[in-house]
Parts: sequence; structure tokens; C-alpha cells
Amino acid sequence: MDFRGLDLNLLVAFDALMEERNVTRAATRAAVSQPAMSAALSRLRTHFADPLFIRSAAGLLPTARAKEIGLHVAKALNELTNLLVTDEQFSPQNRTMSFTLGMSEYPMMVLLPSIMKAINQQAPGVTIHVQAYVDRDEAVAMLDSGKIDLVIGIPPTQAENRILSTPLFSDEFVTLVRSDSEAARSGMTLDRYLSMSHILVSPEGNHYGQVDERLREMGLTRELRLTLPTMSAVARVVQQTNYIATVLKRSVVVSETDGSIVMLSPPLDMPEIPVHLFWHRRSNDSSAQQWLRKLICAQSSELM
Repeated sequence: MDFRGLDLNLLVAFDALMEERNVTRAATRAAVSQPAMSAALSRLRTHFADPLFIRSAAGLLPTARAKEIGLHVAKALNELTNLLVTDEQFSPQNRTMSFTLGMSEYPMMVLLPSIMKAINQQAPGVTIHVQAYVDRDEAVAMLDSGKIDLVIGIPPTQAENRILSTPLFSDEFVTLVRSDSEAARSGMTLDRYLSMSHILVSPEGNHYGQVDERLREMGLTRELRLTLPTMSAVARVVQQTNYIATVLKRSVVVSETDGSIVMLSPPLDMPEIPVHLFWHRRSNDSSAQQWLRKLICAQSSELM
């Protein structure tokens, strides 16, 4: 794009409008007057030959063109900030920045609250956007495209030299059963396990999981009665039925239960599941990302 005639401060105004969806709040965010922000919006509309923002009862709604360029503008501003601010000057306490994290439901439940608590204490001007993904290899594509800055999740199916990572923690499988069940009273044997009805949590929408893969290796199968895309309803369904669910332990620990379900060790040799932090090699030397990666690792250390 030809930037001649375009004051790059207009991109700061555009980014503020995308974040706030309100001219007055955007002006405050960009440290300019409301008339100056209105004038900036007019110049942006002329430059991009698009309305960019449409007024509505809910505030300013970005057009398709605004959404198209919004991500690139935010990323460009972050990169310019990192370019102009040296490591010695980097101070999260005094910075207004945004990061986009790729996360599945599990790390959102287990790790995100402590990450946000630390950010709230250490860097109140930092904004976190969470982009959900389902397939682990999809996260690599999102890093490649620049849609996300960091990923927290299980390793992709194939290692890529351009994607860097560090382990955060691991988790083990447990089986949820009703506290008044025979399994809770007498223990979970393999025969009892196979005789019961099972719940599978599969964000990908699959009708099999790691338990099924392990059982197939043993020449066995289980009876699936319910598949779910998220963990949110699992505990309640177990409470209301005689179904059981084999899930990662920490996803249960952080869930609200009333004691009507218990956790048992599954009667299978199940592997621990590793959770890693991933980022693109091009972002490795970013002082801002180095700070955020360090913060995430520090919060994860409490789960090890």
C-alpha cells in the first residue's frame, strides 16, 4: 500500500476505534480530543474508500473492510512499538498493548484465570484476546498467518522448525463416576469399566478418543452414549445418569461439583498429556512476547 499522504497516527486512531467501537472512548484511548478522532475517522474513510464503521445502537460496527485490515493494523503497531522500544525501556506496568492467544477449552479452564490475575497485577494496560481453535495443527497455521501471537495446548502432530515451544505442565486422566455407584464403592475394574455407558469429550467432533485408541490396542471397545464438544456439561450429566467420563484431571478440579461425583483412576494404562507454549520463530526476540512467555511459564509452574 502507498503510505504517501497517510499520517501513520491515523492507524493508531483506527486501532483505538476497533477496540472501543466508540469515538469518545477511542479518543481517550489514543490520547486525542474527540474532534480530532472524528477528523481521523473521516480521513481514514477517504483513504480506504470505505465507511469502515457504521453507527448502530450497539456502537460503531466495523465493516467487512475494517475487519479485514484491523488485525494487520494491530499487529503492525505492536511490531513498530517493539522496534522503537529497546529491551531496557520495556516496562509492562506502563504499556498499553494487546496480545492474541490461541487456546482450546482445557487451558482456558485450567490456566487462563491465573494468567489474567498476573497480568492484572503486573500490566494493567495489557489486553488479551483469546482465539479458540479445535485442531492442534490449525494452531500452527494461525501462528504462521499472524492471527495469534502464542498458543497454549498440546503439541502439533508434526514438529516444525519455525514453531518454537517450551513445556508448561502435564495432566493425567481420571474417570468420573457417581458417588453412589458400585464403582465408587468397590473400585473400578476393567470389566466394570467396559460394562458402563461412557461420555466422550471431543472438541473435534470425533466419535473416538485416546481411551478408545488404547482399548483398540487391547482388542476391546466401550459403549459411547454421549459425545460432547466441551467439558461444561460433563459433571452434570454424570450426576444425573449412570454414565461415566474419562477426562483430564485438572479440568475436573476447577469445575464446580457438589460431592455427588468422584474421581477414580481408569483401569487402563493411559499416558499423561503434555501442555506446551508455542510461538513463531519470527517473534522469538520480541521483548514484549518474551515478557508474556515468562509470565505464562511462571503461572504454569504452579501446576507442575
